[in-house]
Amino acid sequence: MPVGLGGTRQRATLGFLMMHANRVVASSQLIDALWPAGRAPQSARKILQNSVWRLRRALPLGDGEFMGVALQSQAPGYMLCAEPDQIDLYHFRRLAQCGHAELAAGAPQAAAVLLREALALWRGPALADLVETGIDWPELASVQNARLDALEDFFEAELACGHHHRVLAELEKTVATEALRERLLGQLMLALYWSGRQTDALDVYAGARAAMAERLGLEPGHALQALQQAVLAHDPALIPVGIREQIEVRMTGAPREPARAAARPAAHPPAEIPAGPPPEAERCGGPETRPERVDDGPASRPVPRTMVAERKKVSVLIARVQLTPDAAGVDPQRMDEAVEQVALTIRGEVECLGGTVAASIGAISLVLFGVPEAADDDAERAVHAALTIRDQLTRIADPGEPDGGCTRGVSVQVAVATGEALVRYQPDRSGVPPTVNGALLDECHTLLSDTRAGEIRVCDNTRGSTGFAITYQHGAPSCGWTVGGFRQEYTALHAVPVIDREYDLDVLRGLLRRSRHQATPHLVTVLGEPGVGKTRFVMEFERRVAANADAVRLVVGRVRPGGGAHPLEALYDLLLACCGILQGDRVETMRAKLTATVRRLKSSEEDCHWMLSCLAPLVDPAAMQAPPDEMLTASREFLGMVAASTPLVLVFEDLHWADQALVDFVENLTASQAGLPLFAIVTAGPELLKRRPEWGEGSLNRLTITLEPISDAAIDRLLEFLMSTTEGGVKNSAGGLLEALLESGLREPDARRHQLRRILASGSAFLRYERCSGGGGLPAAAPECAPQLSGHAYG
Repeated sequence: MPVGLGGTRQRATLGFLMMHANRVVASSQLIDALWPAGRAPQSARKILQNSVWRLRRALPLGDGEFMGVALQSQAPGYMLCAEPDQIDLYHFRRLAQCGHAELAAGAPQAAAVLLREALALWRGPALADLVETGIDWPELASVQNARLDALEDFFEAELACGHHHRVLAELEKTVATEALRERLLGQLMLALYWSGRQTDALDVYAGARAAMAERLGLEPGHALQALQQAVLAHDPALIPVGIREQIEVRMTGAPREPARAAARPAAHPPAEIPAGPPPEAERCGGPETRPERVDDGPASRPVPRTMVAERKKVSVLIARVQLTPDAAGVDPQRMDEAVEQVALTIRGEVECLGGTVAASIGAISLVLFGVPEAADDDAERAVHAALTIRDQLTRIADPGEPDGGCTRGVSVQVAVATGEALVRYQPDRSGVPPTVNGALLDECHTLLSDTRAGEIRVCDNTRGSTGFAITYQHGAPSCGWTVGGFRQEYTALHAVPVIDREYDLDVLRGLLRRSRHQATPHLVTVLGEPGVGKTRFVMEFERRVAANADAVRLVVGRVRPGGGAHPLEALYDLLLACCGILQGDRVETMRAKLTATVRRLKSSEEDCHWMLSCLAPLVDPAAMQAPPDEMLTASREFLGMVAASTPLVLVFEDLHWADQALVDFVENLTASQAGLPLFAIVTAGPELLKRRPEWGEGSLNRLTITLEPISDAAIDRLLEFLMSTTEGGVKNSAGGLLEALLESGLREPDARRHQLRRILASGSAFLRYERCSGGGGLPAAAPECAPQLSGHAYG
């Protein structure tokens, strides 16, 4: 019922106390709220007392709707006591919090009911009559923000239910008065887009961007920018399934994931409301206020990931790989398996060098470097990948041979182009693969059409970015440049002394001596960010071990992204290397080497038969597969026998990419080899600790070394060393590389350091393979390097 409150002072006093209900408000605080700063009269305290007295007379306290309401004097001021639901503000807060909780729990229909009820409590701005008199309390702004937060949650819930038409008019009205709230702007853009008004949605963004630049000098946030790019690209993930047929959209081939109907900008939780209600008022309780949870049905979908479309500098690689069997009647199934192996090989080599396979159709593979993050060495890594792909696929197993041991050539053509292109991608690298369009892709296609079998051809930009590391000849008969190979001086620089790592190398060498002397297994984990030099660090350790006169067997296995062709591929490579099995060996040769090694190390015929039956599938795909547990047990026992014969160093590179079974095997390997000189080294990125936070803890003889970026001082020392050997040695082997390092554009110290870091970090895994195998693409710069996938049989 209406109650006459008297003048402005009484209404302001009651309003301020209601905003702080059930809390004592000091008289001094009330006086500051009733009069402007410094303008309170000397009788202000007396006027306040009179206002409180008149309120007590005017309000029917204790009767009807005011049952339980009391205005108490309590030092150092006054307190208005009331039940939470007797004050609209607290009732609104409770409903809004419950609605927000339902929305966060994935129940937009239930959230919409609660939020609609909460917003219905508003009949205009809070304390509008007092605001008209000039009162501007900070608490009023907080209350207004709370209403806007609830309104945004309501819009989001309605959009999630597919009710964009229902809220579009109110969204437009709200954005007209709140033009800088990005969540509201994103919701309006989505509602317009879903209504078939793409141009209007983009106009909303353009207007907001102009307003932000003019008023604040800022650009819209990343979420709003990503939404604009998604609207430009007609990203299918933006469209709820329930209304997809209402909008004409050019689909991009993305998989149709089930997604929560309202693809929306990141939902930001509403700002916390200061001076909130007491605990009883904050509970989302009771059947009288909370509706039963509603099944959202098919209209509700998970929030889709947004595709970003932008022009950026990338390196595009296109590879055409065609199998050329000349025997008639080749089994189509085995041919398909060979084609699949080619695709896996390309993907593994590309991802190892930081690229992304964007598409693979038949004989053609499209690869991107520089997506989502661009780097200075994208072109260099693209050419590395091209060389690796060509050399890895030059000879593959012929699917027409029953034993799979014969090899047959393949036709490999690769083109690389570098420049700006329109790229669409997901920033978190998950979900839909990136796509590329524009003149750069056409240029790469043209290069490929002029490329002969076995050739790699690049554009002018790629050659300019990689000339310090790669040799080229002008392409004939038309455009581009054909790749010769790595410069000798480039590979020589990878053999210069390792800097800033001596203490860590000394630790490794000391632990290896301890393992040999005390016949104790050790596990050392070398952690570091990509490009910090983990591979080169381990290669230097291998070089020093190989140069030592002490007999030590060292074998290396590299885990490929996705685990490679088999989850335990890296482990199997190590086992084969211990038997002296080489790449290209026929099945009969591999089987003979495996059998000879097992019989040499194990005396019992029964044990030999069991172990060979478990390990035979490693060399003969036609052999009967043993259960995985037995194969792992046999592998563990085999490595133990090798270590008992000769101290054994095992290197597992990039374990963070490994399958769970291989991670478990490596983690428990040394614990099962008590009394044996087995020294295991693991290199990994920080992802390993995210998967296994307890890695290396709680066990004896385990150590983790974290490699930090090479310091500027160490880089400068290396540059001084290179320049001091002008008359011979490294300078002669480094040739033009050092001169290029000191030429124009690299005179500044920071530029020289940056370039040298690039060279030291780039292509280490590729160079390891080439150096150890003597591959055709690269001279064997360090013949003492232990082979990666091969070794010498025990004799």
